[in-house]
Amino acid sequence: MEGATGMHVRDMIAGEADALGRVMFRAIHDGYSDYTKAQRIAWCAMPPEGEGWAAKLAAQDVRVVEALGAPVGFITRNSAYIDLAFVLPDWQGQGAFSMLYDRIEADARAAGLRRLWVHASLTAQPAFAAKGFAVTRHETVARRGETLDRAEMEKVFDGLT
Repeated sequence: MEGATGMHVRDMIAGEADALGRVMFRAIHDGYSDYTKAQRIAWCAMPPEGEGWAAKLAAQDVRVVEALGAPVGFITRNSAYIDLAFVLPDWQGQGAFSMLYDRIEADARAAGLRRLWVHASLTAQPAFAAKGFAVTRHETVARRGETLDRAEMEKVFDGLT
């Protein structure tokens, strides 16, 4: 699946976990955010890396959007739960999230799932809402002395494939 900007979606490749950790970190810290700098540091002080991070990703379905030979975003799914979804700031608004989400939904439907759900940050909620997700509840989580508002969101499939 290739987009107009030369982006394409693929599976995560071996040894790529640390690069995806840097994508996550940059998406949180360098792009638009509804959170303060202190909240973003509490959420993700350093790029995730190493064996623990690689194991976390290896335990999930991970799809990567690549452009110019490098990852520019990724999304992870553990059964019906979307755990992570991040796109580099320079690639936001160009369809990367949409490409990732469409692929993960197709994968979920092919696996026989009837819904997807996510804990979406304030910043991510509009993107998920645009894909048909609805807020099921709002919540506040504590991280390293800061509180972060987020929402649990869900999309129930209509039965059509």
